[in-house]
Amino acid sequence: MLLRLPTSVSEAQEYLTQGAVPIGGATLVWATWQRDGFPDHAMSLRDLPEANTIEPEALGAAVVLNRIDDRVPEVLRRAASTVGTGAVRRTATVGGNIVGSTLRCLLPAALVLDARAVILEPEGVTETDLAEVLAKRHLLLSLRWRTPIASNYVKAAAAPGGPSPLVVAAALHSADSDGDGNANANANANANGNGNGNGTLLRVAVRSEDEVFSENAACHGDTDATLRALRDGSLGRLPAPAWELVGRQVTGLLAHPADH
Repeated sequence: MLLRLPTSVSEAQEYLTQGAVPIGGATLVWATWQRDGFPDHAMSLRDLPEANTIEPEALGAAVVLNRIDDRVPEVLRRAASTVGTGAVRRTATVGGNIVGSTLRCLLPAALVLDARAVILEPEGVTETDLAEVLAKRHLLLSLRWRTPIASNYVKAAAAPGGPSPLVVAAALHSADSDGDGNANANANANANGNGNGNGTLLRVAVRSEDEVFSENAACHGDTDATLRALRDGSLGRLPAPAWELVGRQVTGLLAHPADH
């Protein structure tokens, strides 16, 4: 197998055109290749600058999970820290986890950030939503989002070899998507001691039994009303244990956003 390591987007485009198979950390495909045979050409983005960024509002697809730190929102940082073992996190990448994995531990975190996907195709670089990336298995270059007021993430304990662990991610955003609305909402939340006043939007995503549910709700100072709004949507299909965990996470986030 010939492994290509592009250092520019144009070079990566050329390798895609030549039929190179994209890989992340290869933690998910190596066993399959050993069983079914290796491709003639593969491509890793580990040397591509655009795929290695770690910023407050962007994360590259080639970043290995143990490099994700407090430069990104808490929900992404916690999600990355719970994936596999330390050895897995030193090899597995953001792109591999979201696009190549069936568990997709980072996906709920990306959804509550309302992240957009920057993808690479033979024709060039474009931006799209996560649903299209998952459906068409695009080559992910990076994720981009707007900074939330606060966020949190929890993965429930699970028995080895059993069902996928329950995951709940939540993020509180300014409802004003223009200008510096997030910054203003953050300042107001800190001044008032809470982040659930007017002008804020709560996003929640849950992975339950390998299915991901997501819902949004406007926050108007009443946590019970916010939870009812979430339950009236797709989260109403969750089993009782999952909904109980959603309730605890949402209540904690709205009551003490400065702690998240």
